[in-house]
Amino acid sequence: MLYFPAVVLKVFALSLAFLSLARPAHAYLDPGTGSYFVQILIAGIAGGGYLIVTFWSKIKSFLSSILKSGKKEKKGDAEGR
Repeated sequence: MLYFPAVVLKVFALSLAFLSLARPAHAYLDPGTGSYFVQILIAGIAGGGYLIVTFWSKIKSFLSSILKSGKKEKKGDAEGR
């Protein structure tokens, strides 16, 4: 368990170091860049919706199995007392 926080701390430290060493880019963003980002956002939402619709039966069965197992454990705990 102690491994995960150490990795997160190292990644944070490296990210901070790289950001502090970055030079100004003096880049130009034309007006088409905003519409491009909007298109990416809409495509991501549409793709996510398609995945949910496609795998809805698997998602539903997975969630119901989790909820049923949680209810069974609670019943077992109450009966054991």
